[in-house]
Amino acid sequence: MARTVFCSYLKKEAPGLAFAPYPGELGKRIYDTISQEAFDQWKRHQTMLVNENRLNLADARARQYLARQMEQFLFGGQADQPTGFVPPTA
Repeated sequence: MARTVFCSYLKKEAPGLAFAPYPGELGKRIYDTISQEAFDQWKRHQTMLVNENRLNLADARARQYLARQMEQFLFGGQADQPTGFVPPTA
């Protein structure tokens, strides 16, 4: 049986993550309060940031940038968008 959390990103009860996706306090906070669905949305956004900004994940600064963006996306509500990004229309 999947565990459920009240997702602070989606503002609803949803299936939680199977394990903490990031080390330390941030990972624990994500595990406790973010659903799998919301984290999947972050992974899609992260992929877009890496590709469009041509981030080298071997660079510590790029990893730190992504960690800040992850926290802003999941908890702050406003993460960076790549230059020229136009959200899809419904």
